[in-house]
Amino acid sequence: MAMANFLALFLLMELIAGGYRDGANGLSMNYYVLSCPFAEPIVRNTVASALQSDPTLAAGLVRMHFHDCWIQGCDGSVLLDSTKNNTAEKESPGNLSVRGFDLIDDVKGQLENQCPGVVSCADIVAMAATEAVASSGGPVYDIPKGRKDGRRSKIEDTFSAPAPSFNASELVRAFRQRGFSARDMVALSGAHTLGVARCSSFKNRLGDPTMDSDFSKTLSKTCSGGDNAEQPFDMTRNNFDNSYFQALQRKSGLLFSDQTLYSDPRTKSIADGYAMNQATFFLDFTQAMVKMSLLDVKEGSKGEVRSDCRRIN
Repeated sequence: MAMANFLALFLLMELIAGGYRDGANGLSMNYYVLSCPFAEPIVRNTVASALQSDPTLAAGLVRMHFHDCWIQGCDGSVLLDSTKNNTAEKESPGNLSVRGFDLIDDVKGQLENQCPGVVSCADIVAMAATEAVASSGGPVYDIPKGRKDGRRSKIEDTFSAPAPSFNASELVRAFRQRGFSARDMVALSGAHTLGVARCSSFKNRLGDPTMDSDFSKTLSKTCSGGDNAEQPFDMTRNNFDNSYFQALQRKSGLLFSDQTLYSDPRTKSIADGYAMNQATFFLDFTQAMVKMSLLDVKEGSKGEVRSDCRRIN
């Protein structure tokens, strides 16, 4: 009995220590286990409740995480508002599809009441994305926590983000520069299984003879409503599944940067594999998302924990 108690105590201490033991970039899965033990349940429950009311919010939250991490690393910079002397990232045309800023504010307010100055906005964004994926029927996965919030957010920094007009070679090169393989890139592109794009992002594809004829007619009809008219990426816009890749097989990729994945032999076989095996897609997606969540994280004096996600301290 004494040995059992000792082992239980030892495992508990290991768990607690794991919250402070340095992992990749100083992060750990149990980072808030003592300092804010209800952090993850608060994020999870608040996001899940919001998605029950508005399932379309999932796509915005996943994109928020990606757009945050790609620019200056995962540091909550996408949340900062513009000021008199600075136009922030969120004003970029490429961030028009990012949604959920009010939800992040709600979560942050709850966490500040529970444990002031502890949980970063960058971590909230990262955790919200994981819950958005899981709540939409996608894989359940965890990410390390402990990111600090950045102090820089400039619209010009967003110009380096991959564009909807990129071909496969440009996508492979852009992602490789950030440490991702071609397989990672295709898996992350699968996040387009959620949400919509505006006509302004795909009108250059109208009349493309390589596109499925019925899909071409659908896009033309959508764009008759103007540049802001929206079209889902696939037939299950609120479900996280492999329908996106099946659409590529039917020559019905919405953006040029989507369909190009099926035009290049380096990426076509990967897309085919995901279209045939959703479990493989889910596994590769989670691994790529964890990798993305570790991009250029801020530590120590290089960052802060904002009290208001829209403003630096």
